[in-house]
Amino acid sequence: MAALISKRILRCSSWSLHSLGRCYFDSPSAGFASIYKPRDVCSSLSGERMLPADRSLVRSMVRQFSTSILTPGADDSAFPSDLLSKKTLATSERTIGLCQDLLIPVTNFHNEDKGYMVFPGDVFDLPIRKDIIHRVVRWQLAKRQQGTHSTKTISEVSGTGRKPWNQKGTGRARHGSLRGPQFRGGATMHGPKPRSHAFKVNKKVRRLGLKIALSARAAEGKLLVFEDLEVPTHKTKNIVNYYNQMEDTKKLLLVDGTIDEKLKLSTQNLHYVNVLPSIGLNVYSILLHDTLVMSRAAVTKIVERMHTPINR
Repeated sequence: MAALISKRILRCSSWSLHSLGRCYFDSPSAGFASIYKPRDVCSSLSGERMLPADRSLVRSMVRQFSTSILTPGADDSAFPSDLLSKKTLATSERTIGLCQDLLIPVTNFHNEDKGYMVFPGDVFDLPIRKDIIHRVVRWQLAKRQQGTHSTKTISEVSGTGRKPWNQKGTGRARHGSLRGPQFRGGATMHGPKPRSHAFKVNKKVRRLGLKIALSARAAEGKLLVFEDLEVPTHKTKNIVNYYNQMEDTKKLLLVDGTIDEKLKLSTQNLHYVNVLPSIGLNVYSILLHDTLVMSRAAVTKIVERMHTPINR
């Protein structure tokens, strides 16, 4: 049965679709009458009576060729009004975490239009996972602990090594040194010693955490791209004027490929504006600032860094 249907369609599709379009352009009224009647379409395509299964297959074939949606507009006179769709087409909002490439506008400190930049979806559009962010932040905070806390043992406490009194005959407890932990100024037992608080987190998890942090800022609309981060002078007022123009921003993080000396001097007196090179961008710094401003060079280097294979 399927082979018979396919033979009929192949035999009649080339002539039927051509004749269908010619009929529409020669006589619009007759063409619309023939187009929008399912039985006539099926009969014209097959050339004979067809079963319901055959008709459904032909209808799906016709729908494949008719992909445009007609809506009422300026050219209503060209088409019958009862055939035009009255439904309003609404654009749906972007779904976060589908790894789709993002098109971000590029500006500068003067809010000038500098074109657009494409962000790869595998870096800036990942699903938000709080557990990965939590693991990476804990790893960062533990790794940066100095671990220099130290207490003195009985051999390190200064004092005499003489036995304070005789072993027997005094009625007092026996002691061999006044540097013991039971005496004032003595040693501390089982106290902290200098050590590293760092623990291991796989490189893939650390890289994934940075990607998720960047994706979160891009999803919130708090990721801005500048052509460059060059400032005319080292005066702090240049950065302050730009900061005052921004809305809903408390702390600002500027990321560039290489830090300019003027930019560093203009931001060092502002506790709410920090500067980082692209190689030093990390998850904790991104979360500590609610707005992230990156230059084109920084974005390029970070994407290259995320796409570099991990050495094992």
